[in-house]
Amino acid sequence: MSGPMPWVIAIMIFLTVLAAAAGLAFSEAARSVSNDLSSRVTVQIVEASSELKASQSSAVAARLRGLDIVDTVRVLPEQEIEDLIEPWLGSQDISEDIPLPALIDVTLSKTAGEDELSELRAAAQMMASSARVEPSTGLIEPVIDLVRSLQWIAFGLVVLLAIATAAAVIISARAALNTHNETIGIIHLLGGTDRQISKLFQRRIALDALLGGLIGLAGGAAIIWLLSIQLSALGSGLVQSLGLSWYSMLILAAVPILGMLLAMMTARMTVMGALKKIL
Repeated sequence: MSGPMPWVIAIMIFLTVLAAAAGLAFSEAARSVSNDLSSRVTVQIVEASSELKASQSSAVAARLRGLDIVDTVRVLPEQEIEDLIEPWLGSQDISEDIPLPALIDVTLSKTAGEDELSELRAAAQMMASSARVEPSTGLIEPVIDLVRSLQWIAFGLVVLLAIATAAAVIISARAALNTHNETIGIIHLLGGTDRQISKLFQRRIALDALLGGLIGLAGGAAIIWLLSIQLSALGSGLVQSLGLSWYSMLILAAVPILGMLLAMMTARMTVMGALKKIL
């Protein structure tokens, strides 16, 4: 721990764990939200008359329940609709000033494709000509696209950090070769081979990388744990979906091992190439 190499790798692994955790969390959140909404459809009934709107929504709901592709149908109460738009329009009695549409939440037994949407539209408009059928994924598609973009940015950072780690190992290996140049010459005179010399450097750098990687993993795990507590307290459905599954945890736990292997291969290539030039 007296040299800088373990600490440099610890910082790299710490940042890599955070970036990888972010990428995996964004990936799982996008997949979870897409799977949850892929079979859900929202039916809107736009009608100024509240009595006609209520009767049409009941008729549409009853008609949809009779379809084979439909699992569940729920007509949203007017108070629940007002609660949904309250953050944007305020807490006053909105329904008196703005004719709110009736909303029906429909869950299908399969993914909502074009054929299923066409069947739902035909059935709904048979009972209410103003009925609009929209897939739930379309309402949140921009958010999912943003989450996927953040996912690829995070994975790109992992690649950049791996390149930076390899560069740090190259600099360290070359510095060690220059420091022990005379010793290497003596080993050659005593019959030592390049492979034996490179193994000495590999072992030392592997130990430095493993020790630094474990320190970085511990720091990254602590930050992830603190962030998970804060995110769970927000109560937002999309934010709460930013979790890590058990296999994502295994991937993060393997980051120090992968960092050590990367350091070993980089050190071997650097040392072998430099020794060939010396001879």
